[in-house]
Amino acid sequence: MDVLALSRLQFAFTIAFHYIYPPLSIGLGLLLVCMEAAYLRTRKPLYRQMTKFWVKVFALTFAMGVATGIVMEFEFGTNWATYSRYVGDVFGSALAAEGIFAFFLESGFLALLLFGWDRVGPTLHFFSTVMVALGSMFSAVWIVAANSWMQTPAGFHVVGEGMQARAEITDFWAMVFNPSSMDRLSHVVLGCWQAGAFLVLSVSAYYLLQGRHQAFAKASMKIALCLAMAASVLQLVTGHQSAVTVSRHQPAKLAAFEGHYPSSAPGDLHLFGWVDEAEETVSGPRLPRGLSWLVHGNPRQPVTGLQAFPPADRPPVNATFQCFHAMVAIGLGLIALSVLGVWHWWRGSLWTTRWLLWLFVCAVLGPQLANQLGWLTAELGRQPWIVYGLLRTSEGLSRTVTANMVWASLLMFTCIYVLLFALFIFLLDQKIRQGPDEAEPADLYRRHAQPV
Repeated sequence: MDVLALSRLQFAFTIAFHYIYPPLSIGLGLLLVCMEAAYLRTRKPLYRQMTKFWVKVFALTFAMGVATGIVMEFEFGTNWATYSRYVGDVFGSALAAEGIFAFFLESGFLALLLFGWDRVGPTLHFFSTVMVALGSMFSAVWIVAANSWMQTPAGFHVVGEGMQARAEITDFWAMVFNPSSMDRLSHVVLGCWQAGAFLVLSVSAYYLLQGRHQAFAKASMKIALCLAMAASVLQLVTGHQSAVTVSRHQPAKLAAFEGHYPSSAPGDLHLFGWVDEAEETVSGPRLPRGLSWLVHGNPRQPVTGLQAFPPADRPPVNATFQCFHAMVAIGLGLIALSVLGVWHWWRGSLWTTRWLLWLFVCAVLGPQLANQLGWLTAELGRQPWIVYGLLRTSEGLSRTVTANMVWASLLMFTCIYVLLFALFIFLLDQKIRQGPDEAEPADLYRRHAQPV
């Protein structure tokens, strides 16, 4: 493998591993606010117990996210020096805002959230919980804004020429609110809420199956199921709007989503299939003109296809196609599962339907896979551009880095990250096995014994 392929592989591996943890932190942050608000409103010890337990899981994911995220900032300089020079004035401002308005806010109140239960008043403690949750979401705001600028650049001009060319911000807010940032931000945040909600659902379902912490598990599951249902359904809305934005600003990416080759013709919507890039055909079931109807609201309106672009300007079609359709399939599955859970909850059979509880135990992987596939879809679909229409990925490399250097660092990071992941799973398993710290009062068991 050459330096370009290895550098892309290394960055993909490090960011994919890092992206396991921030969605969990963001989703758990919102759930902590809901749980502690329920405690302040009802004064039931059960909600305090829930909040204290899930705060420990939140702290674990936050720590792992920080540890695994630092590496990527160094990779910008070591592997992607030309890219860093080109986007430094733009990307640097967004990363600085993320550090000031998100990381400091989140980390500043985290100690109060973890250790302030009996040291500060309930209102101040709840305020710290809200600030930590907002800090985690603000982090997503700035990171998504920076990445969205690479997808749909705005609010800048280019100065210099050749290797010395760089983008400078002319309008900061136009850069932040570039054409794709808000659509992508809503889609990302909802995916994070799903990740947190299905983690809580998974652990709660496990406790119910084991006959442990019944009141705790039922109360946690009710709150998480409401968030999972809302976030999963809203993902359809934000996903559709994101696709419409892609059709306007990145037509080659949209064409790769569905393997649509004719330069200007109504587009079909594929349920699944395989793209033969040599023959420019797609096998598998499809809804005729479904893509035109979804994007334009008119099944007869043409969609720009891949043949409108030179082969050198097309993304890897089959890889993008497969990632996109797998993401959609998982998203639909999560909607079906959350709806099924709410239905059984309404019928009063959720707590005793063991096959459904086992589905919830396993469903913790669903949002993680969907988030990873969504990121791959966005980044593969942008190729061959690292900044869409302005700088190619092959032009963003550092000129002094060799393949052997990248191989060595890739192997080192792989070993370290595997050990970190094993440590994360071990610690998470220990916390789940230990369960809530406080004993559940008997009257709370009776109160939650009947399904609501």
